[in-house]
Amino acid sequence: MVRICFLLFIIACPFFSSQKRDSAELISEVKIDAYKKPTTYITSTKSVSVISGVLLRQNTPERMLESINQIAGARIEERSPGSYRISVRGSTLRSPFGVRNIKVYLDDFILSDASGNTYFNLISPELIDRIEIYKGPEGGDYGAATGGTLLLQTRSSENLSAHLSVGSYGAFNQSFDLSKQLGKHFFEIFQNYYRTDSYRKQSAVERKQIFLKDRFQYTKKASLNTMLLFSDLDYQTPGGLTLEQMQVDRKQSRPATTTIPGASEQNAGIRNKMILAGISHQLELSPKLSHFMMLQGSYVDFENPFITNFENRFEQNFALRTHLNYTEHWDKVEMAWRFGFEGGINSILVKNYDNNMGSEGSPQNFDKLRNRSGFYFLSQKFSFNEKLFTDISLSLNSNSYQWDRVYPSNESGKINFKKQWLPNIGLTYLITKGFSVRVKAGKGNSAPTNEEIRSSDQQFNLNLAPEYGWNKEIGIRKQFGDILFVEGSYFDFRMKNAIVRRQNEKGQEFFINQGSAVQKGFETLIESKNFNFRSEVLNHFKFRLSGSFYRFRFEDYKQDNKDFSGNSLTGVPATTINSLLNFMVLKIISIDYSHFYTSKIPLNDANSVWSTSTLIGNLQFRVPVQFQKTKLDVYLQIQNLYNTDYVLGFDTNAFGNRFYNPAAKRNFIFGVKADF
Repeated sequence: MVRICFLLFIIACPFFSSQKRDSAELISEVKIDAYKKPTTYITSTKSVSVISGVLLRQNTPERMLESINQIAGARIEERSPGSYRISVRGSTLRSPFGVRNIKVYLDDFILSDASGNTYFNLISPELIDRIEIYKGPEGGDYGAATGGTLLLQTRSSENLSAHLSVGSYGAFNQSFDLSKQLGKHFFEIFQNYYRTDSYRKQSAVERKQIFLKDRFQYTKKASLNTMLLFSDLDYQTPGGLTLEQMQVDRKQSRPATTTIPGASEQNAGIRNKMILAGISHQLELSPKLSHFMMLQGSYVDFENPFITNFENRFEQNFALRTHLNYTEHWDKVEMAWRFGFEGGINSILVKNYDNNMGSEGSPQNFDKLRNRSGFYFLSQKFSFNEKLFTDISLSLNSNSYQWDRVYPSNESGKINFKKQWLPNIGLTYLITKGFSVRVKAGKGNSAPTNEEIRSSDQQFNLNLAPEYGWNKEIGIRKQFGDILFVEGSYFDFRMKNAIVRRQNEKGQEFFINQGSAVQKGFETLIESKNFNFRSEVLNHFKFRLSGSFYRFRFEDYKQDNKDFSGNSLTGVPATTINSLLNFMVLKIISIDYSHFYTSKIPLNDANSVWSTSTLIGNLQFRVPVQFQKTKLDVYLQIQNLYNTDYVLGFDTNAFGNRFYNPAAKRNFIFGVKADF
């Protein structure tokens, strides 16, 4: 793909004179929000990537995999349709499903609960208008997490659209979005329905979602934002296969054994309903001083008929974020301070029963968990002569949980983790316009989530401790005129007490602290402008190439009588290279041609089993059709263009070597989006 990109770049050179110059398109001038700490991309001290526009259009209707996987250092894995997990620099060691060790925000609000778990698969990709991904610890602004932070943003401009698509394996998607400015109110109404039978047996998915928001600018200096999100997700889980089972029949679900029933027989799956509501207020107290406050609450009804049990989980969550902001300007100096607090409470009642073919049987264990977490933070931004930029922050983080065994015995206890000071220091120097160098250092800390404290083996892992570590990195960002943007970053993260996943003979999971790990890596991005040509055939062209090159190793890891020190980190590919070519041909057809290369992956801590490397290609065609005031965007997506046999999400360290969750072969999605 590098050769292809270079060849196309050379071919395009004679046409550069016809390129339309538009400074707003400059990659280096993209604005990042950084949760209300805006700055330009090239002067930012943070390791951040922005997903908008072209990248978001790569997604299939049910997931954000295609756009996030174009980001160096970020990766979504799909163990089964509807079951996604996100890694940022290899942070899925502890995530059998869902998102852990990564903080996720939605506009002003927080999707992650107080224990650090996020139901990311409840969010429709069509709701999201922009994503900012922060890689590595950001404890000074976002609290305790060693992986990273995702900021999801919904629409901020007027829109009226409807979307309908159908695809392979019975896929059907329908959505409606209305965002409108009415007087002092900007509101949005979003609705989505999606279903599919999926590629494998016992892997059907159905999701319903409604999202409402209102931004009320009731004075020039104050605004009130409200939000309501309801999502109902029901997906089946086919389970992992051994290599031999996958080679016999890729579409089968986990078969029964002489002692344990199969996934289809037990109707294994996840049924997850969540309602999230929040209100935030922004007030300008003076030209230099402002205040922000956010309150939110959510309720989760979670059912998981598994092979060995039927789990019901009922969750209540409350969260608060508030901060004061002060800015000061002098001749060549600009400074800004922020002081605030963010905290949450997460209460869970978990009930486990025998699973009688998808129905509740006799009770096994009933437990309660109550998690409290929070952090005070102080941050300072500084710029001198629009050349030197610093971002220094410090937070004091606390986390504790109380546990109660309700049935069949009565036990209780409380764990208070040691409070952690998490500093973060970043510096960027703008050498010339469009060329910056940055350095960064920060400490991360991540306590175990509720699903790790009380995992699917129904035992309390009371000895499980938070993982923590220091991250140091250096990076450059360079804009070559109006043509090309190049970015490179090198990081060195030293993890202590890393939390890793294990499985017992029944397929139930539990977690342990494995010791320490050294995670070193280089990430790069090359992205061009959108070039316009005089040719009647090729009208526009743009390319993007990103790569991650890692050397992640266990540093001090002994299990029983085995020493895994020096082994590659489980589940992390050493190399990923992603590319995206965008064309406009014949003045009407848009073509997106993407590739995702993933090197082999160690599937267990012993490094005795590895996956094979894969190269996956996707192709998308779009044609606009105009009917008076209505614009139709008609598209065809071809996923897995080369019909590759591959796995998009492995069950690492799986008992009995059931590592494999085969992904779909070549498949198609045809859709129409109408903008009114």
